Amino acid sequence: MLHHVELWVPDLAGSTGPWGWLLEELGWTVFQDWPGGRSWRLGGVYLVLEQSPALTGDVHDRKAPGLNHIAFTVGGPADVDRLTTEAQQHGWSLLFPEKHPHAGGPGSYAAYLEDNWGYEVELQASDQ
Repeated sequence: MLHHVELWVPDLAGSTGPWGWLLEELGWTVFQDWPGGRSWRLGGVYLVLEQSPALTGDVHDRKAPGLNHIAFTVGGPADVDRLTTEAQQHGWSLLFPEKHPHAGGPGSYAAYLEDNWGYEVELQASDQ
């Protein structure tokens, strides 16, 4: 079982808007909040955003070794569509728009979104 994921972000105030909106739309609730970070929890798993003073850069490179993206299961295709539209009003950009919603292949119905600092999330329809 996954216990938690911690993402170091260069702008905590800027990151909590897009991430907070998305996580709360997916049923996560604020779990911890402190001057350098915030976390959200769903069941026994939590996700942390932290602006650490030990950061060595200001943009995440999803194409470098390390984390590429985090994938979330959402309801059906209508939920993917709704979240994709609304996400763009909350600091997310649609990746691979020319292939959307089948960027993961013909049998996949998903949105691939990126925040302003290069973090990618996948919203995958649960029945795919």
